[in-house]
Amino acid sequence: MKRDIYSALKVWQKDSSRRPLLVRGARQTGKTYIINQFGRNEFHSFIVLNLERNPEYKDIFNNNDPKNIIEQIALFVGKKVTPGKTLLLLDEIQDCPKAIMSLRYFFEEMPELHLIGAGSLLEFSLNVEDYRVPVGRVQYMYMSPMSFGEFIEAKGDGDLRNYLNDFSNLEKISDGLHGKLNELVRKYFIIGGMPAVVKEYVNSGDILKCQQIQHSIVETFIDDFSKYSKVSKFSYLKKIFNSAPALIGNKFVYSKVDAQVRSRELKQAVELLDQADVLHRVKRTSGAGIPLEYGVKDNYFKIILLDIGLMHAISGVYSDTAKQNDFTAIFNGAVAEQFVGQELIAYYKPELRPNLYYWAREARNSNAEVDYIIVKSTRIIPVEIKSGAKGRMKSLHLFMKKFKTEKAVKISQAKFNNSESIMDLPFYALQLFVEGDSL
Repeated sequence: MKRDIYSALKVWQKDSSRRPLLVRGARQTGKTYIINQFGRNEFHSFIVLNLERNPEYKDIFNNNDPKNIIEQIALFVGKKVTPGKTLLLLDEIQDCPKAIMSLRYFFEEMPELHLIGAGSLLEFSLNVEDYRVPVGRVQYMYMSPMSFGEFIEAKGDGDLRNYLNDFSNLEKISDGLHGKLNELVRKYFIIGGMPAVVKEYVNSGDILKCQQIQHSIVETFIDDFSKYSKVSKFSYLKKIFNSAPALIGNKFVYSKVDAQVRSRELKQAVELLDQADVLHRVKRTSGAGIPLEYGVKDNYFKIILLDIGLMHAISGVYSDTAKQNDFTAIFNGAVAEQFVGQELIAYYKPELRPNLYYWAREARNSNAEVDYIIVKSTRIIPVEIKSGAKGRMKSLHLFMKKFKTEKAVKISQAKFNNSESIMDLPFYALQLFVEGDSL
Protein backbone atom coordinates (compact mmCIF):
# COMPACT_ATOMS: atom_id res chain seq x y z
CA MET A 1 0.00 0.00 0.00
CA LYS A 2 1.24 3.47 -0.87
CA ARG A 3 2.04 5.87 1.96
CA ASP A 4 2.46 9.61 1.63
CA ILE A 5 5.62 9.62 3.76
CA TYR A 6 7.51 7.82 0.96
CA SER A 7 8.08 11.07 -0.95
CA ALA A 8 9.51 12.70 2.20
CA LEU A 9 11.93 9.77 2.57
CA LYS A 10 13.14 10.33 -0.99
CA VAL A 11 13.79 14.00 -0.24
CA TRP A 12 15.83 12.95 2.81
CA GLN A 13 17.79 10.44 0.71
CA LYS A 14 18.96 13.11 -1.75
CA ASP A 15 19.68 15.82 0.80
CA SER A 16 23.45 16.36 0.99
CA SER A 17 23.11 17.78 4.52
CA ARG A 18 20.93 14.96 5.84
CA ARG A 19 21.41 13.50 9.31
CA PRO A 20 20.58 10.01 10.60
CA LEU A 21 16.80 9.70 10.59
CA LEU A 22 14.50 8.54 13.39
CA VAL A 23 11.06 7.51 12.16
CA ARG A 24 8.71 7.75 15.10
CA GLY A 25 5.14 6.75 15.69
CA ALA A 26 2.95 4.30 17.51
CA ARG A 27 3.31 0.57 17.00
CA GLN A 28 1.76 -0.96 13.85
CA THR A 29 1.38 2.30 11.95
CA GLY A 30 3.51 0.90 9.11
CA LYS A 31 6.99 2.29 9.83
CA THR A 32 8.91 -0.91 9.09
CA TYR A 33 6.80 -1.73 6.02
CA ILE A 34 7.36 1.59 4.27
CA ILE A 35 11.08 1.76 5.12
CA ASN A 36 11.50 -1.75 3.74
CA GLN A 37 9.83 -0.65 0.50
CA PHE A 38 12.00 2.45 0.40
CA GLY A 39 15.22 0.52 1.04
CA ARG A 40 14.56 -2.13 -1.58
CA ASN A 41 13.38 0.31 -4.24
CA GLU A 42 15.83 3.18 -3.85
CA PHE A 43 19.20 1.68 -2.77
CA HIS A 44 21.75 -0.76 -4.13
CA SER A 45 21.63 -2.69 -0.87
CA PHE A 46 19.40 -2.70 2.18
CA ILE A 47 20.33 -4.06 5.62
CA VAL A 48 17.96 -4.45 8.56
CA LEU A 49 18.91 -5.04 12.18
CA ASN A 50 15.83 -5.78 14.29
CA LEU A 51 17.05 -5.04 17.81
CA GLU A 52 13.98 -6.55 19.47
CA ARG A 53 13.84 -9.82 17.53
CA ASN A 54 17.64 -10.31 17.55
CA PRO A 55 18.94 -9.04 20.91
CA GLU A 56 22.42 -10.29 20.06
CA TYR A 57 22.77 -7.29 17.73
CA LYS A 58 22.79 -4.96 20.74
CA ASP A 59 26.40 -5.90 21.56
CA ILE A 60 27.44 -4.23 18.30
CA PHE A 61 26.74 -0.85 19.89
CA ASN A 62 28.91 -1.28 22.98
CA ASN A 63 31.41 1.05 21.30
CA ASN A 64 30.85 4.38 19.57
CA ASP A 65 33.16 3.97 16.57
CA PRO A 66 31.05 3.92 13.36
CA LYS A 67 33.73 2.05 11.39
CA ASN A 68 33.88 -0.66 14.04
CA ILE A 69 30.08 -0.83 14.19
CA ILE A 70 29.62 -1.38 10.45
CA GLU A 71 32.44 -3.96 10.41
CA GLN A 72 30.60 -5.93 13.08
CA ILE A 73 27.32 -5.57 11.21
CA ALA A 74 28.97 -7.04 8.11
CA LEU A 75 30.18 -10.00 10.17
CA PHE A 76 26.75 -10.57 11.72
CA VAL A 77 24.64 -10.35 8.55
CA GLY A 78 27.16 -11.30 5.86
CA LYS A 79 26.57 -8.11 3.86
CA LYS A 80 28.85 -5.15 3.27
CA VAL A 81 27.68 -1.72 4.40
CA THR A 82 28.65 0.76 1.66
CA PRO A 83 28.09 4.43 2.56
CA GLY A 84 26.20 6.18 -0.22
CA LYS A 85 24.77 2.94 -1.59
CA THR A 86 23.41 1.09 1.44
CA LEU A 87 20.40 1.94 3.57
CA LEU A 88 20.90 0.67 7.11
CA LEU A 89 17.74 0.28 9.18
CA LEU A 90 17.95 -0.14 12.95
CA ASP A 91 14.44 -1.41 13.60
CA GLU A 92 12.84 -1.41 17.08
CA ILE A 93 15.66 0.93 18.06
CA GLN A 94 13.93 1.73 21.36
CA ASP A 95 15.13 -1.66 22.62
CA CYS A 96 18.76 -0.50 22.42
CA PRO A 97 19.35 3.03 23.75
CA LYS A 98 23.08 2.69 22.96
CA ALA A 99 22.14 2.37 19.28
CA ILE A 100 20.20 5.63 19.58
CA MET A 101 23.23 7.31 21.13
CA SER A 102 25.46 6.00 18.32
CA LEU A 103 23.56 8.10 15.79
CA ARG A 104 25.50 11.23 16.83
CA TYR A 105 28.80 9.52 15.92
CA PHE A 106 27.49 8.42 12.54
CA PHE A 107 26.46 12.01 11.90
CA GLU A 108 29.86 13.35 12.91
CA GLU A 109 32.15 10.68 11.42
CA MET A 110 30.18 8.94 8.63
CA PRO A 111 27.58 11.42 7.32
CA GLU A 112 27.50 9.79 3.87
CA LEU A 113 25.82 6.65 5.26
CA HIS A 114 22.03 6.52 4.92
CA LEU A 115 20.93 5.43 8.38
CA ILE A 116 17.37 5.14 9.71
CA GLY A 117 16.22 4.16 13.17
CA ALA A 118 12.58 3.20 13.65
CA GLY A 119 10.69 2.41 16.80
CA SER A 120 7.59 2.83 18.88
CA LEU A 121 7.25 3.92 22.50
CA LEU A 122 10.71 5.47 22.14
CA GLU A 123 10.22 7.89 25.03
CA PHE A 124 9.30 5.04 27.37
CA SER A 125 12.64 3.35 26.74
CA LEU A 126 14.67 6.53 27.01
CA ASN A 127 13.06 7.45 30.32
CA VAL A 128 13.63 3.98 31.75
CA GLU A 129 17.27 3.87 30.69
CA ASP A 130 17.93 7.56 31.43
CA TYR A 131 19.30 8.08 27.91
CA ARG A 132 18.67 11.09 25.73
CA VAL A 133 18.31 11.41 21.98
CA PRO A 134 21.39 13.18 20.50
CA VAL A 135 19.74 16.55 19.86
CA GLY A 136 20.80 18.35 16.68
CA ARG A 137 22.46 15.28 15.22
CA VAL A 138 19.38 13.41 14.07
CA GLN A 139 16.33 14.19 11.97
CA TYR A 140 12.80 13.06 12.74
CA MET A 141 9.82 11.93 10.76
CA TYR A 142 6.51 11.15 12.41
CA MET A 143 4.24 8.46 11.06
CA SER A 144 0.56 8.17 11.86
CA PRO A 145 -2.12 5.69 10.76
CA MET A 146 -3.31 5.86 7.16
CA SER A 147 -5.29 8.97 6.35
CA PHE A 148 -8.69 8.89 4.68
CA GLY A 149 -6.94 9.79 1.42
CA GLU A 150 -4.51 6.88 1.77
CA PHE A 151 -7.46 4.65 2.66
CA ILE A 152 -9.41 5.38 -0.52
CA GLU A 153 -6.23 5.06 -2.58
CA ALA A 154 -5.59 1.62 -1.03
CA LYS A 155 -9.13 0.65 -2.09
CA GLY A 156 -8.16 1.40 -5.69
CA ASP A 157 -9.67 4.90 -5.83
CA GLY A 158 -6.46 6.83 -6.44
CA ASP A 159 -8.06 8.86 -9.22
CA LEU A 160 -10.85 9.87 -6.87
CA ARG A 161 -8.32 11.01 -4.29
CA ASN A 162 -6.58 13.16 -6.90
CA TYR A 163 -9.94 14.58 -7.99
CA LEU A 164 -10.66 15.71 -4.43
CA ASN A 165 -7.42 17.68 -4.26
CA ASP A 166 -8.80 20.53 -6.37
CA PHE A 167 -11.22 23.15 -5.03
CA SER A 168 -12.77 23.59 -8.47
CA ASN A 169 -13.75 19.90 -8.47
CA LEU A 170 -15.30 20.18 -5.02
CA GLU A 171 -17.60 22.94 -6.27
CA LYS A 172 -19.15 20.68 -8.94
CA ILE A 173 -19.41 17.30 -7.17
CA SER A 174 -22.70 15.62 -8.01
CA ASP A 175 -25.18 14.47 -5.38
CA GLY A 176 -24.41 10.86 -6.26
CA LEU A 177 -20.65 11.23 -5.84
CA HIS A 178 -21.16 13.27 -2.68
CA GLY A 179 -23.23 10.42 -1.22
CA LYS A 180 -20.61 7.84 -2.21
CA LEU A 181 -17.87 9.85 -0.54
CA ASN A 182 -19.83 10.23 2.67
CA GLU A 183 -20.32 6.47 2.77
CA LEU A 184 -16.57 6.01 2.29
CA VAL A 185 -16.08 8.31 5.28
CA ARG A 186 -18.46 6.12 7.31
CA LYS A 187 -16.47 3.02 6.33
CA TYR A 188 -13.25 4.74 7.37
CA PHE A 189 -14.87 5.63 10.70
CA ILE A 190 -15.22 1.87 11.34
CA ILE A 191 -12.10 0.51 9.60
CA GLY A 192 -9.74 3.30 10.61
CA GLY A 193 -6.20 3.69 9.34
CA MET A 194 -4.14 0.93 10.96
CA PRO A 195 -2.43 -0.64 7.91
CA ALA A 196 -3.10 -4.27 8.87
CA VAL A 197 -6.81 -3.53 9.20
CA VAL A 198 -6.97 -1.60 5.93
CA LYS A 199 -5.12 -4.40 4.16
CA GLU A 200 -7.61 -6.98 5.44
CA TYR A 201 -10.54 -4.83 4.35
CA VAL A 202 -9.08 -4.27 0.87
CA ASN A 203 -8.31 -7.98 0.43
CA SER A 204 -11.42 -9.58 1.91
CA GLY A 205 -13.98 -6.88 2.68
CA ASP A 206 -14.73 -8.82 5.87
CA ILE A 207 -15.61 -6.29 8.57
CA LEU A 208 -15.62 -8.95 11.31
CA LYS A 209 -12.04 -9.96 10.47
CA CYS A 210 -11.08 -6.28 10.54
CA GLN A 211 -12.59 -5.95 14.00
CA GLN A 212 -10.66 -9.00 15.19
CA ILE A 213 -7.41 -7.39 14.01
CA GLN A 214 -8.34 -4.14 15.75
CA HIS A 215 -8.93 -5.94 19.03
CA SER A 216 -5.62 -7.76 18.61
CA ILE A 217 -3.84 -4.42 18.10
CA VAL A 218 -5.51 -3.03 21.22
CA GLU A 219 -4.23 -5.99 23.23
CA THR A 220 -0.74 -5.51 21.77
CA PHE A 221 -0.73 -1.90 22.92
CA ILE A 222 -1.81 -2.92 26.42
CA ASP A 223 0.87 -5.64 26.53
CA ASP A 224 3.47 -2.98 25.62
CA PHE A 225 2.50 -0.89 28.64
CA SER A 226 3.68 -3.62 31.01
CA LYS A 227 7.23 -3.25 29.68
CA TYR A 228 7.48 0.29 30.97
CA SER A 229 6.01 0.00 34.46
CA LYS A 230 9.12 1.66 35.90
CA VAL A 231 7.96 4.94 34.37
CA SER A 232 4.24 4.79 35.09
CA LYS A 233 2.20 2.01 36.63
CA PHE A 234 0.76 -0.39 34.11
CA SER A 235 -2.70 0.00 35.62
CA TYR A 236 -2.67 3.79 35.10
CA LEU A 237 -1.64 3.50 31.45
CA LYS A 238 -4.38 0.93 30.89
CA LYS A 239 -7.00 3.05 32.66
CA ILE A 240 -6.23 6.08 30.48
CA PHE A 241 -6.17 4.00 27.29
CA ASN A 242 -9.47 2.25 27.98
CA SER A 243 -11.18 5.44 29.15
CA ALA A 244 -10.06 7.53 26.18
CA PRO A 245 -13.03 6.97 23.80
CA ALA A 246 -15.53 8.18 26.40
CA LEU A 247 -13.47 11.32 27.07
CA ILE A 248 -12.98 12.51 23.48
CA GLY A 249 -14.62 15.84 22.76
CA ASN A 250 -14.63 17.04 26.36
CA LYS A 251 -12.16 18.78 28.62
CA PHE A 252 -10.02 16.04 30.14
CA VAL A 253 -10.79 15.53 33.84
CA TYR A 254 -8.65 12.98 35.69
CA SER A 255 -11.40 12.07 38.14
CA LYS A 256 -13.49 10.78 35.21
CA VAL A 257 -10.81 8.15 34.64
CA ASP A 258 -10.63 7.05 38.26
CA ALA A 259 -11.63 9.26 41.19
CA GLN A 260 -9.59 7.05 43.56
CA VAL A 261 -6.22 7.71 41.84
CA ARG A 262 -4.23 10.89 42.36
CA SER A 263 -4.25 13.16 39.33
CA ARG A 264 -0.44 13.38 39.47
CA GLU A 265 -0.16 9.65 38.74
CA LEU A 266 -2.65 9.77 35.88
CA LYS A 267 -1.03 12.92 34.49
CA GLN A 268 2.26 11.08 34.07
CA ALA A 269 0.47 8.27 32.22
CA VAL A 270 -1.26 10.75 29.88
CA GLU A 271 2.04 12.47 29.11
CA LEU A 272 3.76 9.18 28.26
CA LEU A 273 0.93 8.00 26.02
CA ASP A 274 0.97 11.37 24.28
CA GLN A 275 4.74 11.27 23.77
CA ALA A 276 4.44 7.76 22.34
CA ASP A 277 1.63 8.86 19.96
CA VAL A 278 -0.82 6.36 21.42
CA LEU A 279 -3.05 9.34 22.11
CA HIS A 280 -2.79 13.04 21.31
CA ARG A 281 -3.55 15.93 23.59
CA VAL A 282 -5.60 18.74 22.03
CA LYS A 283 -4.38 21.81 23.89
CA ARG A 284 -6.59 24.72 24.79
CA THR A 285 -5.20 27.96 23.42
CA SER A 286 -6.25 31.56 24.01
CA GLY A 287 -6.31 32.04 20.22
CA ALA A 288 -4.94 35.54 20.66
CA GLY A 289 -1.93 35.14 18.39
CA ILE A 290 0.70 33.02 16.68
CA PRO A 291 2.25 30.69 17.67
CA LEU A 292 -0.78 29.07 19.23
CA GLU A 293 1.46 27.34 21.77
CA TYR A 294 2.06 30.68 23.53
CA GLY A 295 -1.58 30.81 24.54
CA VAL A 296 -1.73 27.28 25.96
CA LYS A 297 -2.59 26.43 29.56
CA ASP A 298 -1.12 23.02 30.32
CA ASN A 299 -3.91 21.91 32.64
CA TYR A 300 -6.64 22.41 30.05
CA PHE A 301 -6.76 19.91 27.21
CA LYS A 302 -8.85 17.33 25.40
CA ILE A 303 -7.62 14.07 23.90
CA ILE A 304 -8.05 11.93 20.81
CA LEU A 305 -6.73 8.40 20.20
CA LEU A 306 -4.22 7.58 17.51
CA ASP A 307 -6.86 5.82 15.36
CA ILE A 308 -10.62 6.01 14.90
CA GLY A 309 -10.90 2.28 14.22
CA LEU A 310 -9.19 1.47 17.53
CA MET A 311 -11.53 3.95 19.18
CA HIS A 312 -14.42 1.80 17.98
CA ALA A 313 -12.67 -1.39 19.13
CA ILE A 314 -12.24 -0.03 22.66
CA SER A 315 -15.64 1.63 22.96
CA GLY A 316 -17.72 -0.92 21.04
CA VAL A 317 -19.80 1.69 19.14
CA TYR A 318 -19.57 -0.08 15.76
CA SER A 319 -23.33 -0.46 15.40
CA ASP A 320 -24.00 3.19 16.26
CA THR A 321 -21.68 4.29 13.46
CA ALA A 322 -23.24 1.85 11.00
CA LYS A 323 -26.80 3.03 11.73
CA GLN A 324 -26.55 6.75 12.53
CA ASN A 325 -27.37 9.07 9.62
CA ASP A 326 -25.74 12.10 11.23
CA PHE A 327 -21.99 11.46 11.61
CA THR A 328 -21.65 14.23 14.16
CA ALA A 329 -24.20 12.60 16.48
CA ILE A 330 -22.29 9.32 16.83
CA PHE A 331 -21.06 8.81 20.38
CA ASN A 332 -22.11 12.37 21.29
CA GLY A 333 -19.97 13.81 18.51
CA ALA A 334 -16.77 12.14 19.68
CA VAL A 335 -16.33 10.03 16.52
CA ALA A 336 -16.48 13.05 14.22
CA GLU A 337 -14.09 15.01 16.43
CA GLN A 338 -11.70 12.04 16.45
CA PHE A 339 -11.83 11.82 12.65
CA VAL A 340 -11.10 15.50 12.09
CA GLY A 341 -8.24 15.55 14.60
CA GLN A 342 -6.75 12.40 13.10
CA GLU A 343 -6.92 13.88 9.61
CA LEU A 344 -5.27 17.13 10.74
CA ILE A 345 -2.40 15.04 12.16
CA ALA A 346 -2.15 12.79 9.08
CA TYR A 347 -1.59 15.73 6.73
CA TYR A 348 0.89 17.50 9.00
CA LYS A 349 4.38 17.79 7.56
CA PRO A 350 6.09 14.51 8.55
CA GLU A 351 9.22 16.35 9.71
CA LEU A 352 7.26 18.14 12.46
CA ARG A 353 5.69 16.69 15.56
CA PRO A 354 1.96 17.37 15.16
CA ASN A 355 0.15 19.62 17.61
CA LEU A 356 -3.59 20.12 17.93
CA TYR A 357 -5.38 23.06 19.56
CA TYR A 358 -8.91 24.11 20.47
CA TRP A 359 -10.43 27.27 21.93
CA ALA A 360 -12.77 27.80 24.87
CA ARG A 361 -13.85 31.12 26.31
CA GLU A 362 -12.11 31.85 29.59
CA ALA A 363 -15.15 32.92 31.58
CA ARG A 364 -17.00 31.37 34.51
CA ASN A 365 -20.01 29.27 33.50
CA SER A 366 -19.17 29.71 29.82
CA ASN A 367 -19.65 26.82 27.40
CA ALA A 368 -18.38 28.61 24.28
CA GLU A 369 -15.91 26.32 22.51
CA VAL A 370 -14.45 25.84 19.02
CA ASP A 371 -13.38 22.28 18.17
CA TYR A 372 -10.03 23.01 16.52
CA ILE A 373 -7.85 26.05 15.86
CA ILE A 374 -5.23 25.86 13.12
CA VAL A 375 -2.83 28.23 11.37
CA LYS A 376 -2.75 28.58 7.59
CA SER A 377 -0.53 31.13 5.85
CA THR A 378 -0.02 33.03 9.13
CA ARG A 379 -3.80 33.24 9.66
CA ILE A 380 -5.61 31.68 12.61
CA ILE A 381 -8.56 29.61 11.35
CA PRO A 382 -11.28 28.32 13.71
CA VAL A 383 -12.66 24.91 12.70
CA GLU A 384 -16.08 23.75 13.90
CA ILE A 385 -17.66 20.34 13.40
CA LYS A 386 -21.37 20.88 12.80
CA SER A 387 -23.49 18.83 15.20
CA GLY A 388 -26.91 20.18 14.38
CA ALA A 389 -27.20 21.99 17.72
CA LYS A 390 -27.81 25.70 17.28
CA GLY A 391 -25.47 26.70 20.06
CA ARG A 392 -22.42 25.24 18.36
CA MET A 393 -22.31 27.86 15.60
CA LYS A 394 -22.67 30.62 18.18
CA SER A 395 -19.21 29.70 19.49
CA LEU A 396 -17.71 30.00 16.02
CA HIS A 397 -19.23 33.45 15.47
CA LEU A 398 -18.17 34.52 18.96
CA PHE A 399 -14.55 33.58 18.19
CA MET A 400 -14.65 35.39 14.84
CA LYS A 401 -16.02 38.55 16.43
CA LYS A 402 -13.61 38.47 19.39
CA PHE A 403 -10.48 38.04 17.27
CA LYS A 404 -11.72 39.75 14.08
CA THR A 405 -11.24 36.51 12.15
CA GLU A 406 -12.01 36.85 8.44
CA LYS A 407 -12.47 33.16 7.68
CA ALA A 408 -13.70 30.06 9.49
CA VAL A 409 -14.38 26.45 8.50
CA LYS A 410 -17.46 24.38 9.29
CA ILE A 411 -17.09 20.63 8.72
CA SER A 412 -20.16 18.50 8.12
CA GLN A 413 -21.77 16.02 5.72
CA ALA A 414 -23.00 18.89 3.57
CA LYS A 415 -21.53 19.67 0.16
CA PHE A 416 -18.71 22.15 -0.28
CA ASN A 417 -19.62 25.83 -0.21
CA ASN A 418 -17.13 28.66 0.14
CA SER A 419 -18.95 31.76 1.33
CA GLU A 420 -17.24 35.02 2.20
CA SER A 421 -16.70 34.26 5.88
CA ILE A 422 -17.35 30.53 6.44
CA MET A 423 -16.24 27.63 4.30
CA ASP A 424 -18.58 24.62 4.43
CA LEU A 425 -16.24 21.66 4.07
CA PRO A 426 -17.30 18.00 3.76
CA PHE A 427 -15.49 15.43 5.87
CA TYR A 428 -13.88 13.89 2.79
CA ALA A 429 -12.09 17.12 1.76
CA LEU A 430 -9.84 17.67 4.78
CA GLN A 431 -6.63 16.91 2.91
CA LEU A 432 -7.30 19.70 0.43
CA PHE A 433 -8.09 22.09 3.27
CA VAL A 434 -4.88 21.29 5.17
CA GLU A 435 -2.49 21.10 2.20
CA GLY A 436 -4.17 23.46 -0.29
CA ASP A 437 -3.28 27.12 -0.76
CA SER A 438 -6.78 28.52 -1.20
CA LEU A 439 -9.27 29.20 1.54
